[in-house]
Amino acid sequence: MEWITIVFVAVGLAVGAGVGFSIKHKKVAKTEQELVAEQERILKDSQHKADAVLRDAQNDAFKLHQDLKKDEHEKREQLEKLESRLVKKEELLDDKIEKHEQMRASLEEKVMSVKSLREEVERIYRTQSEELQRIAALTKDEARDLLMKKVEEESKDIIVVQIKKAEDELKKQANDRAKYIIASAMQKYAAEVTAESTVTIVDLPSDEMKGRIIGREGRNINTFEQITGVDVIIDDTPGSIIISGFDMVRRYMAKLVLEKLIADGRIHPARIEETYIKVKEDVNTLIKDLGEKAVYETGVTGLPQNLIRLLGRLKFRIGYGQNVLKHSMEVCYLSGLLAEELKADVNLAKKGALLHDVGKAVDHEIPGHHAKIGAEIARKFGLSKELIHIIESHHNDPEPQSLEAIIVATANLIANSRPGANKDNLDSYIKRMTDLEGMCTEFKGVKKAFAIQAGSEVRVFVEPEEVDDLESVKLTHAITKKIEEGFQPPGPVKVNVIRETRAEAFAE
Repeated sequence: MEWITIVFVAVGLAVGAGVGFSIKHKKVAKTEQELVAEQERILKDSQHKADAVLRDAQNDAFKLHQDLKKDEHEKREQLEKLESRLVKKEELLDDKIEKHEQMRASLEEKVMSVKSLREEVERIYRTQSEELQRIAALTKDEARDLLMKKVEEESKDIIVVQIKKAEDELKKQANDRAKYIIASAMQKYAAEVTAESTVTIVDLPSDEMKGRIIGREGRNINTFEQITGVDVIIDDTPGSIIISGFDMVRRYMAKLVLEKLIADGRIHPARIEETYIKVKEDVNTLIKDLGEKAVYETGVTGLPQNLIRLLGRLKFRIGYGQNVLKHSMEVCYLSGLLAEELKADVNLAKKGALLHDVGKAVDHEIPGHHAKIGAEIARKFGLSKELIHIIESHHNDPEPQSLEAIIVATANLIANSRPGANKDNLDSYIKRMTDLEGMCTEFKGVKKAFAIQAGSEVRVFVEPEEVDDLESVKLTHAITKKIEEGFQPPGPVKVNVIRETRAEAFAE
């Protein structure tokens, strides 16, 4: 029985092994099939991806190719346009060169024509001169005058053109030197005239006030004169007294003190002194304000306060019929305009002009010319050498060495030469203008003349039937010469000769 059991066991093991092998073989085969299928699937996916990448690459390559073709086309168009522009420019340049050559040839022809005309005129002149001397037994001078008159009549238009051309050429040649010529010449057309006031009149409400101002035994007037530093003149003139003194600041303060005392009614030594102290403070403040206002209105900056205070004192100095501060501001404005026109340093010119008479603020206290005093004041305040030279040389002592110094000296003379600066009255001014107009109307063919701009310009109207274009030019120079010889103007006078022709007709 044991062997049967063993046999059965062996058979069972064999059968089990065969079944197990079969099952395992099936699993292995299935696994292999799955692996093959997975590999095929992976291969297919890879193929699809490769195809997609290839398609994308092909699309990108095609797009890049199209872009390159487009860029190439655009650049080709740009090159064609540029080539077309260059061709046009070359054609224009050729045209200009051709026109230039034609113009040059035309000018050469004109030059030769003018030269030929000149030679022809000279030949005619010689021929006629000889003929006139032979036939009419005229002298050489008489023949020359007759010939020149005839040539002038036949060549009026050419002569007028030549005169205008010569004048234009002279103006062009003088343009480079005009700045210094104008600035130097304008200094010489005016001279300095001194005109100062040394008295101040104070109105009184009544003549009784004179006795109160004098006081008992003259103590009020003595105190007043001692404190204010002026002289009080009380005479028989009704309703007023006179304050005399060379210092206008003192005269002004004395006038204010006296007016306040008269208005208050209390006049005695203590009140006089008290009022004087108050007025002195007010005047000092006023002087400072005047100086600051002057530098503000003229646009001058960078001046020390004490120097500005000295400028304010110029309000109380008189010269050429106006206070010196106003005159200095006027010169400052003029210098700024001149410097701007002549391309000079405007700020330096204006500052020098405003300070040019600063020495007059103290020239009654310090001996010497106000220009030297002003220069010394500028040195003490540490101003620049250029500015000191402008102040010192504005009366040509020493001679101005810079354009700005010449401008300030010129502007000073212009301001001092204004109408009224030399105390001329209205009648003499009108007479001078009338004489200028009458001088112009004396010439033949002049219909009327008008002096304008305070005599700096005269406009002359002529009869067009009697005076032609050439005669107008000659008349301008003749009037100018006569004004220079007989009128002696304070400055340049511009002469305008106007010839006007009118045509009229009536429609019926």
